[in-house]
Amino acid sequence: MNALQAPLVQAQKAEILDATLRDGSYAVDFQLDEKFVSELLARLNETPIQKVEIGHGLGYEAERSGIRASNIDLTRWCALAQSELTSTPWGMFAQPEFSRLSTLSGLCDEGMSFVRIGMEPERVPDHLDYIERATEICGEVYLNLMKTSSTPAEELPALLSDVTPAIAGLYVVDSCGSMLPSDVRRYVTVVKEHFPVIGFHGHDNLGMANANSIAAYDAGAVIADGCLDGIGRGAGNAETESLAGIFSTLGEDRFDYKTLAKLAHFCRISLEPLPEDRNMQVLGGVIGMHSGFFPLIESLCDKLAVDPASLMQTAVDLAPRSAGRTDIQAAAEQIALRAQTV
Repeated sequence: MNALQAPLVQAQKAEILDATLRDGSYAVDFQLDEKFVSELLARLNETPIQKVEIGHGLGYEAERSGIRASNIDLTRWCALAQSELTSTPWGMFAQPEFSRLSTLSGLCDEGMSFVRIGMEPERVPDHLDYIERATEICGEVYLNLMKTSSTPAEELPALLSDVTPAIAGLYVVDSCGSMLPSDVRRYVTVVKEHFPVIGFHGHDNLGMANANSIAAYDAGAVIADGCLDGIGRGAGNAETESLAGIFSTLGEDRFDYKTLAKLAHFCRISLEPLPEDRNMQVLGGVIGMHSGFFPLIESLCDKLAVDPASLMQTAVDLAPRSAGRTDIQAAAEQIALRAQTV
């Protein structure tokens, strides 16, 4: 049997979560026109999409971390969602560093159905209380393992062993857009043994986000994220309309790909994404560097007159897990020192 036929076996429970109004906000520096948001929500409400994620790309209250705030505040986001998503559940993203549980309580009171909490696998043991308290506040809490591929798959069970069984599901996340279908299948298979509901969130640095999403379904995941027209952080995400089209091609048009394709065109003509450096996206995908560090890398490369691939690779080699700001700066110092001794 063709591997792409596998999702049809679980077609009645497979879902697509649309994150255009969350992950897509990265592409416009978190500034979205309210009229566009309102219309898109209303039109998504008329589709079979089961979950819509909205709000700041980094997570609600991201401005508390020093990053630019969304031009739409939380109160307004809730009002727009309540007004337009009359039959579709909606939720937001959260990170323990800045997303307060007291705020989560208020969001749920305003009609929010689910929250997805993001962190690297190694940080999960430090935030078990946050996760458990979130499940007591919100009835549908997902744990998103950011930069999943930086942690060997066989180490995940031990890191996740004390996570409350009250969570609604666990997400494998290809933050750097570096995973291949075989990688996705391996990670999903490992975590599926411990969590009954698995999701997948893919980025498209290497053009694999759609294929990886199908590989996730094939391995037993039941939710995959998409963004209309693929718009999202960096190289973008799997395309909601394409995932729906793949299901249709395989024999079941459960997600109304024709309507979603029109919505993707609506997004394309309505949004003006910030320019992205395709060179950096591909390098990040192959080497395994998160796009959030690209500005720092570009600045250091200009200062040192070094190729970004060299700096990325040195930082990744220095990092015990996923390369971060400290690793990048250490790599720059190492390269500068080498240059002085030549």
